[in-house]
Parts: sequence; structure tokens; C-alpha cells
Amino acid sequence: MPKLFASDISYILDVTSDLWDEVRGRRIFISGGTGFIGSWLLESLLAANERFNLNVQVALLTRSPGKFASRSPHLVGHPSVHLLGGDVRSFEFPPGPFHYVIHAATEASAELAANSPLVMHSTIVEGTSRILEFARVSCVEKLLFTSSGAVYGPQPENITYIEETYLGAPDPSNPRSVYGTGKRAAEQLCSIHCALSRIQCKIARCFAFVGPHLPLDSHFAIGNFIRDALAGGPIKIGGDGTPIRSYLYAADLAIWLWTILFRGKSCRPYNVGSEFCVSIVDLASEVAAAIGPSMPIDIARAPLPGATPQRYAPSTFRSRTELGLRERLSLFDAIQRTANWYRICQESPRA
Repeated sequence: MPKLFASDISYILDVTSDLWDEVRGRRIFISGGTGFIGSWLLESLLAANERFNLNVQVALLTRSPGKFASRSPHLVGHPSVHLLGGDVRSFEFPPGPFHYVIHAATEASAELAANSPLVMHSTIVEGTSRILEFARVSCVEKLLFTSSGAVYGPQPENITYIEETYLGAPDPSNPRSVYGTGKRAAEQLCSIHCALSRIQCKIARCFAFVGPHLPLDSHFAIGNFIRDALAGGPIKIGGDGTPIRSYLYAADLAIWLWTILFRGKSCRPYNVGSEFCVSIVDLASEVAAAIGPSMPIDIARAPLPGATPQRYAPSTFRSRTELGLRERLSLFDAIQRTANWYRICQESPRA
């Protein structure tokens, strides 16, 4: 995988320049640092380390150090990064102390939830328990937990943007709810440890995103549409195209998560996402406009007459008013940047 765009990294550091001084000379532990969110956090952290001369040391937990090293040698070879091989549920604690933990393990994998729900549940819950015990033993000051908007369960028809105060929940009797129910349990563990120790647990409820490192072969509609467009089309919609979604660009995502870690209130969840909503069919049109304007769009089935579109969109009022966060990059620009990065990926083997 190539590096992230220098313009994206510079943008992140410009916006967050007043945050970094508190980590000077500190040690940071990251789980899930090889995934979509973790890759952005790791690369922006290492860039901040260099720009601001922070002398930060990073311990990165990964199930497969060799695979990560071959995929991202520019990150693995960095003198500030120490790779740790292990499962988040059972890893050996590196010698401490550490000052910060970013717990970003467990992808929102529909395939894992469907085929191995017990593995997903244990990875989320037991993994978070292990991370919190490590944080306690290592005298960690602040911990960022990347939770999910899935903790709210299905968004009611009468709610346009779901707020952190909404008390709805996934159906625990439905095995397909394993991701959301697991994240709820993990948030509860964070709250308990926070009450019993000095750890400040920062909770980011992440919604939907787009950007480099987003899988193009998973259940994420925007990733699949970008894949189809890069292949020359058509863009294929598997359903009726009516669900409503919103997408935050990954550079904005990184800014929001660093701000929540450093400035957010402990055990006060913050929604992370965009309030710019589009239907899936309009999203496909936006991808076509950004990559190939004349590209056809195939829709699998017609909408049911009178059916209300299903929504998944956050209210970001708390993040905006308490932390000064905002979405800066448009969906059109986000799609183009993502597509351009993946074009570089496609060209790399021939270089």
C-alpha cells in the first residue's frame, strides 16, 4: 500500500497543531493500527512526531506483523514504531509505563458477523477487557475507544439524525446484532474501569467513512461503488437504492478522533460522522460523477411502494459545540481522493 497523500497528512496536522504538545516524550499503544481507522491514526501520528519533534514511541499490536510489514513498509520501518504480534484478547503486555491507548481493533465486518459471530463478540468484549487491564497495569492516562453507531440499533423512522442521548439498542435476540451489542458491552466496560481507576476513557461512536484504506471488496456500499467505477462500470446496487447514509472523509475522521482523545470528556460518547445525507442511489450517482460521469448504474430491484427509507446518520451537535469539530471536505472530493489513491495502488505492482 502506498503512503497516504501528503496533502491529507498536512491538512490533519495543520488543523490539530495545538493538540500535540501533551504527548511529547510519551508512549502510545495502538490496537487495530493496521485497519482502516488505525492506519490513518498511525500515519498521522508519525507525521506529527516528525513535524513537531515529539519523540513519541508507538507500540502497535497486530495479529500478523509479517503481513503488515509487507503491506506498509514505510510505517513498519519507522524508528518510533515497535510491532507486537498477538491477539487483542490474549496479547502479552509490553513493559510499561504507557501514557495513551488507542483501541481500534475489530472491524465492522459483515462477513465475520455472519460466519463467526462468537469470534466477533469475543474479539470486541474480551479484547476490550484485555486492553483495559493493560491500561490499568501500565498507568495509562487516556484511552480512546472506537465504538460504533451500531450501538443505537435500527434508527427510528421519526429520527433524522441520531443523538448520543438516544437510548435505543440492537436486538440482543438477533445474532446479526452481534457487532452493536458487543460495542455496547465494550462501552460499559470502559465506563466501569473509568469509575474504578484514573483512566480517562474517551468514546467515539463511529458511523460511515470513505478514504484510502477503505476496503473495496466488503459490505461498504461506497467502497464497492468506487471499485466498480475504477473497473469501468457499471456501478451495481444490490438493493433498491433507497437507504440513507452519510460519509465522512478519513482525514476529517482522524482530526475528530485525535481531538476526542485529547479534548473529549471521559465516558461521554461523541458521534463521529457526517450530517450530509444521500440515498444509496444518489451515492452511486455521486461516485459516477467523480470518477466516470457517463457510467451506467444498475439497481437490483425497485423500491416497495410507500416504504420508508432506512436511515443511518448521526447528529454531530455534541462534537461540533463541545469540541469545535466540523466536516471540511465534501463527499465529491472525498470520493475523488479515494479513487486516486486506489489508482496508485493498482499501478504500484507495475512500477
